[in-house]
Amino acid sequence: MSPKKADTAPPMPGAVWLRERPPRRGDRGLTRGAIATETVRLLDRAGPAGLSMRALADALGVHATTLYWHVAARDDLLDLALDAVFAEIPLPAAHADDWGDDVRHFMTALRHALLRHPWSGALAGSRPLLGPEALARSEFVYAALSGAGFSGNALAASAAAISNLVIGSVAAESAWHHDAEATARVAMHQHLEQRAERYPTLAGLQLEGGRWDELFADAAETFLLGLRCRAGEITAPGPRAAPR
Repeated sequence: MSPKKADTAPPMPGAVWLRERPPRRGDRGLTRGAIATETVRLLDRAGPAGLSMRALADALGVHATTLYWHVAARDDLLDLALDAVFAEIPLPAAHADDWGDDVRHFMTALRHALLRHPWSGALAGSRPLLGPEALARSEFVYAALSGAGFSGNALAASAAAISNLVIGSVAAESAWHHDAEATARVAMHQHLEQRAERYPTLAGLQLEGGRWDELFADAAETFLLGLRCRAGEITAPGPRAAPR
């Protein structure tokens, strides 16, 4: 008799965390953790295009139907793998004295985790983060911001902006990480120089390749400065006078 398939509610991102798990039987001791770990390995090796239920079953040494005790669709695998990536982000046992240190720690650790798994950035920006590992880190960040005085929409917007800044930075960095990066940068700069009258600021910008850590650190500090202004910890400069 074939294993009973997992509950198949209408497919939606994050559904694997919302449906009731079937009883374990005939699954050869397979766990969601083992499935997630092997899925991450497959995605690291072949990307989302190389992920299938059959490929995963072969890697785990089980029949494909065995997987349906735990997952109902391929999308479930993506959610399990994404939560495994969030598990790589160290979760402090307690909050720092300065909430900004908590936010900085999360942003830096999230960036490193996503860069280790280039496929994960796009998923993190397009799927609800409902797994236990992702929720634990979200709770940590929300609590840090709440302690700084953020609440309601300001809290939700600030937390979302933190993740969006990291994910956007990772997407840009991952896109530039290729063998022809130096050549592409030279070509891009030449393109701008030839159009300096139209784009004078861009044409005059001199950036060295491979400085992603510094660029991200500067972006994170700039963002934190804005959060501190909004939290009322520092006074933002007044508006500039309108040019005459």
